[in-house]
Amino acid sequence: MVCKFDTKIIKVDDLYNPDISYACEVLKSGGLVAFPTETVYGLGATATNPEAVKKIFQVKGRPADNPLIVHVSSVDEIENIAYLSEKYIDIIKKVTPGPITFVLKKKENIPSEVTAGLETVGVRIPAHPVAQKLINCSGPIAAPSANRSGKPSPTDANAVIEDLNGLVECIIDAGECAFGIESTIVDLTKDFPVVLRPGPITLEELTQLFGVVEFYQLKEGEKPLAPGMKYRHYAPEKHLELVDQSALLEYQNTDVLILCTKETKERLIPNAKNVYIIGELSKPYTIAQNLYRSFRDIDKTNYKYAVIEKLPEYGIFFSIMNRIKKAVSKK
Repeated sequence: MVCKFDTKIIKVDDLYNPDISYACEVLKSGGLVAFPTETVYGLGATATNPEAVKKIFQVKGRPADNPLIVHVSSVDEIENIAYLSEKYIDIIKKVTPGPITFVLKKKENIPSEVTAGLETVGVRIPAHPVAQKLINCSGPIAAPSANRSGKPSPTDANAVIEDLNGLVECIIDAGECAFGIESTIVDLTKDFPVVLRPGPITLEELTQLFGVVEFYQLKEGEKPLAPGMKYRHYAPEKHLELVDQSALLEYQNTDVLILCTKETKERLIPNAKNVYIIGELSKPYTIAQNLYRSFRDIDKTNYKYAVIEKLPEYGIFFSIMNRIKKAVSKK
């Protein structure tokens, strides 16, 4: 059963000197806190407290076979909860803190509730200063995105409040997230690194770091090895359809909302009134930053449904298209 709370909203003005003592106490006492990271907002519980972790699944309505990521403050703290091969330590130090998660063999102090029964655990060192301070005062935090399961991940506190106000003890409002999509996930338990979820650190960048990487596609009926691999994710409640650029012409000035880039609007449908600009092709990270907000905004319009333009699939675009395909999926 999900409890009801008078949720405390902590507004942070100084990211490097936030007063989050109340949030720390909530975590230490077994409660849940929604907090900012550089990717999206997370819904956190103390990672070593299985009863607290169970509350995350209850509040989100999250499937029990979908593992969580543990957020830590340092490489030393990673080694406290997981087995880390020495050959990867220098690379991990090079890319952390940052928007990347590593899947490793877990140690006994991480409960199975965090890993959905797997013998591996995803760990990451967030770069956001508020997240870092929260971890430093409370210890490792298990956290998925701070939204109801299946909905678009929240990239600002208003989206968290929409989904979780009254369901959690505390929400830390520190403004917008920098990247806007979830972390890249790399499995380091195999013979060579395997990308389980693309993210802000691209496949091309990972290849430069590791030499050889593989992108893993979940097989039918297989248990997810990391968050974001299974199920329909990130989706608005209204129908969303992925279409080629040329197909956008037939939707201009209809009762269907068109999500497209600034360049596509100017070049292809300059006179269309039913357009929502998701960012600029020439500045692809603006699309990542705006993507989930645009999905949430679909449901706040009077349009019947929405279509979104198909983007290239390289670099950060590959990660963005991964999220779009999850959002339009029927499963």
